[in-house]
Amino acid sequence: MIIAKEITKRYGKMLALDTVSFTINAGESIALWGANGAGKTTAIRCLLGIHGFEGTLTVSGINVRKHGKAARALIGYVPQELSFFEMSVAETLVFYARLKKVDTQTIDSALKTVDLFDHRTKSVNALSGGMKQRLALAIALLADPPILLLDEPTASLDTAAQRDFIRMIRNLNAEGKTIVFSSHHFEEVAALANGVLLLNDGKLVNTFTPQDLAAELGLRQWLRVMVGTEDKSEACRVLENEGYHFVPNGKAIYVNIGARQKMDVLRLFSDVQISVTDFDVTDSHAVPENGGLS
Repeated sequence: MIIAKEITKRYGKMLALDTVSFTINAGESIALWGANGAGKTTAIRCLLGIHGFEGTLTVSGINVRKHGKAARALIGYVPQELSFFEMSVAETLVFYARLKKVDTQTIDSALKTVDLFDHRTKSVNALSGGMKQRLALAIALLADPPILLLDEPTASLDTAAQRDFIRMIRNLNAEGKTIVFSSHHFEEVAALANGVLLLNDGKLVNTFTPQDLAAELGLRQWLRVMVGTEDKSEACRVLENEGYHFVPNGKAIYVNIGARQKMDVLRLFSDVQISVTDFDVTDSHAVPENGGLS
């Protein structure tokens, strides 16, 4: 679906991408991972054909440098944040449908896909941040492109909105969409990607599975587990006996885990008949302070 051969991009004397080569197959979900300045956003702009570059880049056989407009027609792009005019949700979709020269009959389907159909008469200004990001996704889906390209798609969203957005992207990938996204949140990568392109200083360091990337970087995460009030003391005792580091906080317990340990904790609670009502995984910086680590 996407083939990049020795992509190089310079900004004056600065080398933003240095002979980067990769292949993304149809139906894959691939994360671009790296620190700020690693080259993730530059790679996305090259894929969109809005940056000049050296090397060869094809999207479904279309040469991006020679036929950028035709290549972009195959891509639905979701930026980190998209500014909207003061219109209703439906009016916004009509505007973009006409801009993209697609049938406005696709609007209802796009809104239903992102769970905004019931909000179509609302002003965009009345939407939450998560709903605005779903609106951006609806716009990207108007022409039913085979590829979705997302730049830090959940960076500005709260936990609940992140979860909803990730669920929608996973569903679209399961339906056959090829997903390419940049991220610096490992839980997002673990939830969405089946492959990771690790970029550093404009170079492609290696390709990994999310699990192997976590092991390579020594990443650890926090598993937020919700248990019943009556089970919380026992859950903490069990975790302590098994040697886990954890932080009780309100109705939740945050458990420090390695990349492959989520199911170990959940199975441990199941074995001792502690009922888990909800759980998710988050970065270590998101864990609330609560008097130190148990």
